[in-house]
Amino acid sequence: ARIEKVERNDAHRIIEECMLAANVCASDILSKRKHPALYRVHEGPTPEKLESLREFLKGFGLALEGGDKPTAKHYAKLLETVRKRPDVQLLQTVLLRSLQQAQYSPENVGHFGLAYEHYTHFTSPIRRYPDLLVHRAIKAVLSGGRYNPGNWAELGSHCSQTERRADEATREVAAWLKCYYMRDRVGDEFEGSVSAVTSFGIFVALDEFYVEGLVHISELGQDYFHFDATRHQLIGDRTRKQFRLADRVRVRIVRADLETSRIDFVLAGESAGSPGRSRSLRRRARS
Repeated sequence: ARIEKVERNDAHRIIEECMLAANVCASDILSKRKHPALYRVHEGPTPEKLESLREFLKGFGLALEGGDKPTAKHYAKLLETVRKRPDVQLLQTVLLRSLQQAQYSPENVGHFGLAYEHYTHFTSPIRRYPDLLVHRAIKAVLSGGRYNPGNWAELGSHCSQTERRADEATREVAAWLKCYYMRDRVGDEFEGSVSAVTSFGIFVALDEFYVEGLVHISELGQDYFHFDATRHQLIGDRTRKQFRLADRVRVRIVRADLETSRIDFVLAGESAGSPGRSRSLRRRARS
């Protein structure tokens, strides 16, 4: 068994564009005929997330245009501005995480991320119920009738919830399989990047295997660390050492626990700095 990266080529991109076009056409038909449907909606950032994002960008001398209601074009313009910066991965990650989660709704508020006024899911009716509902609605429209499966708002909420449950189940299975795969590599060292910063440590995604694990805060060095949620970083109280989102680090695998599907790392090489204390002397993170 092995873990490999799937490379996207021109064929993949052409298929994706065709699927997007089909979804847009389906939503356009239903919108113009004023027939109820489940749209795939994606709203812009909340005021709280937008404020946090602007505060973060200010620290890098950057600004997001658009005032209180930035558009996808404003996001795209900023991404193009930072494209050649060495910290581009960090900035891209924070910009993406500022957005809300897409969901299904009969209220068409557009799709912020794709910059579409109308968008729905149409291309996968054999595996996705919202797509099947859209097919049935279009069939009814073309026949001059109406399709009424019940309360569209409740259907949208139900489909959004089941989608999240399915995604979570997929993540849990993938985490267990990755943990099983990495058992024979306990003790090995790998290069990676910080994928998340929390009050209890940093998560690191390995370059070679696309596997993520935790470096607990007690393993970051002999210091107290402050958690800065706005800047996505931990800062050492005494050493002022920083661990930020997208930082490059080298880690060693110390545990792969199948019961919890959890992989634990410690810093290695130059990333290690001062060795951390044992877990019996865990430090608190000040937030």
